[in-house]
Amino acid sequence: MAEKKISLPVVNLAGEKVGDVKLSAEVFGITEKNEQAIHDAVVAQSANARQATAKTKKRHEVSGGGKKPYRQKGTGRARAGSSRSPIWVGGGTVFGPDGNQNYTVSQNKKAHALAMKTVLSQKAAKGLLVVDSLKLAKISTKAMAESLKTIKAEGKVLLVGSDEKLVKSATNIEALEVRALNNISVYDILNANTMVISEEDVKALEGGLK
Repeated sequence: MAEKKISLPVVNLAGEKVGDVKLSAEVFGITEKNEQAIHDAVVAQSANARQATAKTKKRHEVSGGGKKPYRQKGTGRARAGSSRSPIWVGGGTVFGPDGNQNYTVSQNKKAHALAMKTVLSQKAAKGLLVVDSLKLAKISTKAMAESLKTIKAEGKVLLVGSDEKLVKSATNIEALEVRALNNISVYDILNANTMVISEEDVKALEGGLK
């Protein structure tokens, strides 16, 4: 049985249609929502990007406390042996973060692939623009912005590419994120209104998910 395909138009940066690209319906034509897989993928990415920068001082790390604050008896106050005590203001923290927290969350490969296929299918239905080539002759932010406007890349735009001139041209354009093909996440696709990708890269993306 022949594999089911979906067809998407291919345009150039001048907005002219130059052909069509046939893509696998198994990757770009999924109709199920698969909300749990997508949710897990976004949670995993967010958790894995989290840095363990929070740090509090334990009792042995607080300065001072070498001398008994006051005599044991006769003051009418509770006995105290050190100003480093957690019950004292300025004392050590008992169960605070130590800077070694591990926030890593994993998702199995099949579930992550399903999430990626689902969000790509949603974009293919509305918001995926395939361009014949995203390699630029020179660095020009103005020309890049005009090209995106010409091909009707609207709203938040995810531009997939790693060409040096492309990356530098897109740096200062508002509401535009540039990602290399091997660094696209489910969240990046969900967060974009429009995804712009070259015909070569969309084929490579398809091959990695089949």
